[in-house]
Amino acid sequence: MESALEKFIRYAKIDTQSDENATTYPSTQKQFDLLNLLVKELKELGLKDVEIDEFGYVMATIPSNLPSSHKAYGKVPRVGFVSHVDTSPSASGKDVKPTVMVYKGGDIVLPGNKSVVITEAENPELKHNIGKTIVTTDGTTLLGADDKAGLAIIMTAAQTLLNNPKLLHGDIRICFTPDEEVGAGTKYFDLKKFGCDFAYTVDGDTPGELNKETFSANLAVITVHGRNIHPGSAKNIMVNSIKCIADIVARFPKGQLSPETTEDYEPYIHPHIIEGQEAKSILKILLRDFNTPGLEVLKKKLEAIIAEVQPLHPKAKIELNIIEQYRNMKDYMGDDAPGLACLWEATKRAGFEPTWLPIRGGTDGSRLTEKGLPCPNIFTGGQNYHGPTEWLSVWGMEKSVETVVNLVQVWVEKS
Repeated sequence: MESALEKFIRYAKIDTQSDENATTYPSTQKQFDLLNLLVKELKELGLKDVEIDEFGYVMATIPSNLPSSHKAYGKVPRVGFVSHVDTSPSASGKDVKPTVMVYKGGDIVLPGNKSVVITEAENPELKHNIGKTIVTTDGTTLLGADDKAGLAIIMTAAQTLLNNPKLLHGDIRICFTPDEEVGAGTKYFDLKKFGCDFAYTVDGDTPGELNKETFSANLAVITVHGRNIHPGSAKNIMVNSIKCIADIVARFPKGQLSPETTEDYEPYIHPHIIEGQEAKSILKILLRDFNTPGLEVLKKKLEAIIAEVQPLHPKAKIELNIIEQYRNMKDYMGDDAPGLACLWEATKRAGFEPTWLPIRGGTDGSRLTEKGLPCPNIFTGGQNYHGPTEWLSVWGMEKSVETVVNLVQVWVEKS
């Protein structure tokens, strides 16, 4: 019986960083290193219908173990669990060195880069882990708990169910996806093959927190076309796109509508990536709002900024392109969806007073719910995703395993 921690450390050491500029799918071939390993481990655990397709989607089944005499036999909906293998392009995922420790309180100075510190002040969840085991980075990479903790949780839950036939459940489907971090985790997801009535992403953070709402998201791309020439002969000829894009960024909201000044249900406009030279510069901006029509309001703010800047650079050509990313799952899933009540009860049985909190981000579940498969989100125990101060509560991860195991049994009871 291998622990979730052992699984997580093995997965975290495999570089699976995705690339939002790639034209292939998955965006990086190295994601197959972990995907193929998961196929091998699923088969070794004894799951059925284990397969991986050309796009990297791994699917498998834990068949129902309900006896034909059971009153719920044939009545339990097929339930699925989903996690993604890729890690964020925002920080390196190569040569990850998971650092396991018993947390004794105080700030944590990371060994590989002592200028990187996980502070108590910025991490209130640390106090719930005093005397417990946590995993950090060494300070030079991200950790990959988003979402390799989810992988470890699902694999450990599967192991637990297969090793304990007295834990009754219906058919369970598992899917591991690539490219979630670049917004393409469900691009080729085969809902018919998955064949579930309800599913859950295991891709959250704080233990006991559950999610049935996400941001609605668009990506705005501003491209400025200038003209380059040798600076020694540039007078009245050069059109410097960098200066133009800088004037645009300088007009972005500062006190409001910024990630660093907002919380809860507040929307934001976030300049995410900038690159360029004199002749051409590109700015990528994340537009986020829980109220989907609010995305149009954010777009109009960008249009107003462009209209203000264009006269300052009359020879520059400024283009704005809006790309739809995902939508708030609440728009497509009612509060009375049966899987929500089951998840709530399963979390209570794990010892929590659960809370529904909005995700200030998205999951594969956002797109799956929009496509017709209700898919709320379960906590993993991870914190500070996408950077070197990322850390994982092993207790939280184990509680998530307990919640998943409870959940499939609650579905039997409710059926």
